[in-house]
Amino acid sequence: MRIHVHNMIDGHLDPVTPSDWPEGALAEHVVTFGSDIESFRRAASEIEVLLVSSLVLRDLLPLDAPRLRIISCMSAGLDMLAPYSWLPAEISLLNNSGVHSAKAGEYALMAVLMLANGMPEIAANQSRKTWRQISVGQIAGKRLTIIGLGAIGQECARVAKRNGMIVTGIRRSAGIHPDCEAVLSVAGLAQVLPTTDYVLMTLPLTPETRGMLDESMLARLPAHAAVINIGRGQTIDETALCALLNAGRLGGAVLDVFENEPLQPSSPLWQTRNLIVTPHMSSDDPASHNLRTVEILLDNLAAYVAGLPLPNAFDVVAGTRIATP
Repeated sequence: MRIHVHNMIDGHLDPVTPSDWPEGALAEHVVTFGSDIESFRRAASEIEVLLVSSLVLRDLLPLDAPRLRIISCMSAGLDMLAPYSWLPAEISLLNNSGVHSAKAGEYALMAVLMLANGMPEIAANQSRKTWRQISVGQIAGKRLTIIGLGAIGQECARVAKRNGMIVTGIRRSAGIHPDCEAVLSVAGLAQVLPTTDYVLMTLPLTPETRGMLDESMLARLPAHAAVINIGRGQTIDETALCALLNAGRLGGAVLDVFENEPLQPSSPLWQTRNLIVTPHMSSDDPASHNLRTVEILLDNLAAYVAGLPLPNAFDVVAGTRIATP
């Protein structure tokens, strides 16, 4: 197949190059590389598969590529491409679900351990040159509620269970998962929050997930509970979260994603009590991202050639990967 890789200029990840591809794949497919609109336009009439950053894809619209059948984006969340009226019916849109899981699992564990060991308070004390010992405990036996059981959420559940945590998963429909004590539908979120020690958000942004952890849901958490978000910032009511943290009604939070990015200096989040801010970096591993991205694309192309469902096919109505339960 004719594949065009369109890289982002000045991105935080290295561009995808021929060295990221298995030798056999380059022999089987015709693969071209570019990073500007002119190079895309020159190749557009022959492109069948486009591997592209979601941010860059917006700049390429409207697409004038008559042979194009697959667009594979280099990120898991594609909400920035909505609404999807620009997508022709004959073109399959793929996300990059699976590329972030291992790194995100490590970050989530780090965040839980930071909160369990009082690191937000310790960091604040350090900035004030204040020596104050605090009592902390272990995470084994603590209850973690993961809202969103996609590829990242499932990896986080595996890591948490391995470290002795009791995990409850929240997703669109109830079911079972080997690393979860229970998997509840979204309707069950309210009932599990009062017994939760840590909430981990790994949700994509869809009409259904926007504001899911709102003021009423946050108020159900016990005062010692902590919140972690590595999904999308718009899934949490940031104002309500700040108010509860500042009032001592929550134990802490680690946020990697925000309603508006980059986070502006005027944002009250910077000064919120017991809150750690990280700049949307929880899930990208530069050493493996491009290699795994190419693997995911080739897996989907193999399914396409075999006439099978594409593992990373994206449902533009639901705003999630079709294969996600």
